[in-house]
Amino acid sequence: MRERARDTPPLREPRTPRLMAALGAGVAMIVALAGCGKAAPEQQGAGGAEPVPAKTAAAGTAATATRNTTRLGGAEAVADAAAVARAAYPGLTADTRPQAVVLADANDWPGALAASVLASAPLGAPLLYAQAGKLPQASMRALRALDPTGASALGGAQVLLLSTSIEAPSGYRAREAAAGDPYSLAASVAQLLAVIRGASLRQVIVVAADGPPALAMPAAGLAAESAAPILFVTSRGVPAATASELKSLGRPAIYTVGSAAIGAPVLAQLGRFGTVKPVEARPGEDSTAAGNAVAVSRFADGSFGWGIREPGHGLVFANATRPFDAPAAAILSATGDYAPLLLLEGAGGVPAPLSSYLSDIQPASPGSQPVRGLYNHGWLIGDESAISALTQAELDAMLEIATHSSTGENAQASEEPPTASAE
Repeated sequence: MRERARDTPPLREPRTPRLMAALGAGVAMIVALAGCGKAAPEQQGAGGAEPVPAKTAAAGTAATATRNTTRLGGAEAVADAAAVARAAYPGLTADTRPQAVVLADANDWPGALAASVLASAPLGAPLLYAQAGKLPQASMRALRALDPTGASALGGAQVLLLSTSIEAPSGYRAREAAAGDPYSLAASVAQLLAVIRGASLRQVIVVAADGPPALAMPAAGLAAESAAPILFVTSRGVPAATASELKSLGRPAIYTVGSAAIGAPVLAQLGRFGTVKPVEARPGEDSTAAGNAVAVSRFADGSFGWGIREPGHGLVFANATRPFDAPAAAILSATGDYAPLLLLEGAGGVPAPLSSYLSDIQPASPGSQPVRGLYNHGWLIGDESAISALTQAELDAMLEIATHSSTGENAQASEEPPTASAE
């Protein structure tokens, strides 16, 4: 790694990573309503519905909300990352500015995926995408709005470059964490993470670099939530850089995502370096991209993983055909409502395993008192080319709290209102 210093404002105290859900959604809506370039809805005839304005030309993002969902992003990953970053960090106060921002190449899928863990505490860095070595307009505007304070663990760096081809933006102190291949880059990120955390790592996530990206996408959110770095193997074996990093960690817990793409022989090889724990659908369950993401959301091993089997959670929804949206959304898994990534397999329709899962965790209010219930909220990544308006409406209904006359399996809320604990 090498550091490139630029003139930078004085460092400020690092922000607290656990902040955001209501503020993020609120700011997203403010941007949508107040942003430059919003077209006014046309007059409708009697009984007609007015279209919901979704895009803001100034921000290059969309922020359409329903009762239980908030849409962030645009037609491609650059806009999606910018929208997510600005929702997570509005930059309006000292506490809503990140310490640092990660800049990844919009054409480097493994590099972007490996960067996801840098969204975890204590760094809490959102990701923005570069194209052809420079920040496109949406990314540059987002970086200026985020106004990173500088991370003391990174020597005061405000931006972290994950490719030597990315030019450091003028006026920001930059540091590089780059390598010539995805295996070495992932190992470099893991080593940097250990420095940031000030402790050795005991857990890692492993995916197949040559496998279907859709199967690896949920690893982005899992890494951000758990602070476990992502390392890469192939379906043929364990590359030298990955093997070296695993050896240095002293037999860590190795969680594999998309194990079908890794294959039994390579899983056996991984067992030489630590305890292998596949994060996958159980026998007989759906093993598609959507089913695999559900399995990751359900998985828990002690304190590792979400283990979401009940209502009261944030959830991120993305299109499985847009893999770069997973790293873009990783910060939503590490802040606010700590939402796991769930996948749709196209712009239209909710796949069966996801529909079944949302039914399992749909909130139910105790008796006729929904104000005492638990609530789910969905972040939708991308515009209607990624997730259609009809699908957003369907997801909204699936996340809505249901009122029942008596408590059932899904009615997890207490009949008594919570009481504040004494200081």
